Amino acid sequence: MMPIKFYAGLWVAANVSLVVASAEDISYAKDIAPILRSYCAGCHNDKDHEAKLSVETYAQLRQGGEDQGDPIKPNNADGSYLIRATHGAGKNHMPPKDEPQVPASELATLKRWVAAGALGPQKDESILRQLIVPSIPAAAGEKPITAAAYAVDGTQLAIARTGLVELRDPVTTMVKQTMAGIPGKINAVHFSADGKQLIIATGITGLHGVVQLRDVATGAVIREFGGHNDVLYDAEISPDGKLLATAGYDRSIRLWQLADGKLLRTIDIHKGAVFDLAWHPSGQVLASASADETVKLWRVADGVRLDTLNQPQGEIYTVTFTKDGNHILAAGKDKRIYLWKFTSLETPGSNPVLISRFAHETSITSIALSRDGKHLLSTAEDRSLKLWSLPELSLAHAYAAQSDIAGVLLGEPTAGFLVARMDGSLSRVAVASGPASAAPIVAQSLPAPLVAEGTLQKVTEIEPNQNAATATPITMPAEIKGAISAEGDEDYFRFHAAAGATLTLEVNAARSKSALDSRLEVLHADGTPVEQVVLQATRDSWFTFRGKNSDTSDDFRVQNWAEMELNEYLYANGEVVKLWLYPRGPDSGFKVYPGVGNRHTWFGTPALAHALGEPAYIVRPLPPGSQPAPTGLPVFHVDYVNDDETTRRFGADSQLLFTAPAEADYVVKLTDVRGFGGANFNYTLTVRPQQPDFSVSIGGKSPKVSPGSGREISFSVVRTEGFEGPVRIDVDHLPPGFSASSPIEIEAGQPSAIMVLSAAPAATVPDAAAAKAVTVTASATIRGQEVKHELGSLGDLQLAPAAKVVVAILPGEDRSYVQESADGSLQLSIRPGQTIAAKVRATRHDFTGPIELGKEDCGRNLPHGLYVDNIGLNGLLIVPEQTEREFFITASLIAQPGTRLFHLQATADGGQTSRPVKIQVLAP
Repeated sequence: MMPIKFYAGLWVAANVSLVVASAEDISYAKDIAPILRSYCAGCHNDKDHEAKLSVETYAQLRQGGEDQGDPIKPNNADGSYLIRATHGAGKNHMPPKDEPQVPASELATLKRWVAAGALGPQKDESILRQLIVPSIPAAAGEKPITAAAYAVDGTQLAIARTGLVELRDPVTTMVKQTMAGIPGKINAVHFSADGKQLIIATGITGLHGVVQLRDVATGAVIREFGGHNDVLYDAEISPDGKLLATAGYDRSIRLWQLADGKLLRTIDIHKGAVFDLAWHPSGQVLASASADETVKLWRVADGVRLDTLNQPQGEIYTVTFTKDGNHILAAGKDKRIYLWKFTSLETPGSNPVLISRFAHETSITSIALSRDGKHLLSTAEDRSLKLWSLPELSLAHAYAAQSDIAGVLLGEPTAGFLVARMDGSLSRVAVASGPASAAPIVAQSLPAPLVAEGTLQKVTEIEPNQNAATATPITMPAEIKGAISAEGDEDYFRFHAAAGATLTLEVNAARSKSALDSRLEVLHADGTPVEQVVLQATRDSWFTFRGKNSDTSDDFRVQNWAEMELNEYLYANGEVVKLWLYPRGPDSGFKVYPGVGNRHTWFGTPALAHALGEPAYIVRPLPPGSQPAPTGLPVFHVDYVNDDETTRRFGADSQLLFTAPAEADYVVKLTDVRGFGGANFNYTLTVRPQQPDFSVSIGGKSPKVSPGSGREISFSVVRTEGFEGPVRIDVDHLPPGFSASSPIEIEAGQPSAIMVLSAAPAATVPDAAAAKAVTVTASATIRGQEVKHELGSLGDLQLAPAAKVVVAILPGEDRSYVQESADGSLQLSIRPGQTIAAKVRATRHDFTGPIELGKEDCGRNLPHGLYVDNIGLNGLLIVPEQTEREFFITASLIAQPGTRLFHLQATADGGQTSRPVKIQVLAP
């Protein structure tokens, strides 16, 4: 007999000295059951049943176990096995010597009880349903509200407190009826669909959990659902009203028939307490939220686990499906609200996390959907209360701090929410209009300049100009010649700008062999910094595996990367980068823009080295002056400051793109970032209106193309002074027999695009004049005007020997997203968040080796946000003696609708390409 490891209350019971005046006064329920419960029932119960002995009931105790019969001989204490074992006589001493022993006073009580005949209780029930603890007076004031529910039709309201349920008028909230005599704390109440019955989930901590089904009209108990070994946290009726799901601290989920109380199924897979349950609107799937930091999805028909949502990093206290059943929401100890896309309604599958929103500064205790499903209310242990708009899960309003922890939130039958608190108070909150904080900055097309170009003013620095008060006045556009003449020297220049004026401030020093490592800053006229942007952290992270140097754009390995999305901003120690490509396998990290070469930074921030373990944050940009509602994550204020131009084209020279927040005088401050100065620290500073533009370079010129195959021609764009729009590439006047996948587009914000130049099987070598006649033009719309740049020709066009291997893209087995034209051309369709399958077929002419089709870059010219998935460590590969391989294309959630040509490239035989295939990204 081993001591059961229960809560503090049971340990109190274990140490309460049970003093009896005589054997006749000994009660089994009051005196003997607590001893058995504290020292025996931990191992000898209906669930563990060690030595096939259970002491849960008097009858089971008298049945004995596998080694002996009845352990009690009434009126013969010395001959009873129970007495001998607990007194240490014989080899089977109980409890074991390494466990707490039965005190002498309680051993004496056991002996007197047996000697007096070992009388049983009047009502023989499990001793694990009883708890004897010292009586503690209740605290003054209202009892905490621990659960609440509206009837489906909104005509009834149930409010639960420990031991009782109040039925109230839903409009006035006046108490109409009380159901009392309920054991323990009530953690959930729910009305049946017709409002005639009420489900009450309760229990005694450490002893048992029970659900009562009560008649609403009379308050009478219709039926009880037990079987749980600890308190219940939730009980939910299925949408069709036929099933009841129960769960609690014992980690067990049970499914019952509501009509007759028949137990249909028990699910015991969670490794921690189950705090909440939610039915999918179809009734086919049940979601469970647990202390094991997961939400699990169960197929109700057979109990099959459909998915485990394991992104949370703490206990999950609450879970719900959205009204349309398309998404899952959950929250808990890690202070985040999670939004998953629900896809596995019938078969096991992956349900991707769409949003992980850091929402409160402490553990989130409850969430509730509005009746129209457009808003979510959340509350936390710090008494904060916040409203979120769906489906984007953006903060709509932060309410005033509550008077106590709001443990219960309910969507009102019409609009708004009911909030119930631990101090017993109850109130309604409306769906607040107006944002809780400024909306994030959204990229927009460049406005027309508000400063006339004018004549460039040539200015020479005049000392003293050591501070804002003595700044040299200039008129834009201006070119200033100056020098940081000594250590600690600072040069200031004053200019006037209209509100919204977009200006470029640029230093030429290092490019002209100056020793100056410049730093630019824009200040208000009084010398205070001008704020550029407010960055609110939405997710926390840190660098894993290794740190990062200040140059490369690949292998950003960060914690919680699966919660991050492409095009999000990552902030680390003052540097801001932008995520470009997901990690592609276990030994990789994010690529950040531009994906190759030196990385770019945003908001003028410097590129820095980062240590292993250094904190990093996903941030959202807000307008300057924003004061976002607190979430427990930091807020970063970024001023107009630049050390090195953010694309690294100028080396150590600085460039700032400045938008004037108001019409006023401003001051530009120029220093050496190291504080150095001297004779060779000259500079030229230009202050002028922005001149957004672009340039495009061609890669793969003078290609050699095999007849019946193709070769890649790449186009890379350099964007300047704020231009981020798309760039169109047109290739015209190709010689007979040659064709190109033109026009192609370099997508907005993207660094490059790839064209396929193909030669027909009967193509002939073009002469020099024909090759020279080819024209390549890049065009874009900037500030409403078309801008064109002539890029020349593609160089000499030549025919290569016959291809040793030719690859082609074919549709997969599923043709639901495939369109084939009469000429054999192919179009695939995909939606954000979807994965589709296709095939690649190789025709081997004189090549028997492996055909490599690339790794993370194997989907050539795919739209941004689409990538070839599941490529493995070796990439997309056709092994020797095979000619086909299935591959998968996944569209991330940021993929934009549109149509684009993509292809595959075999590294064998000089990079033969497939015929381009159209892929259409559909609207979500």
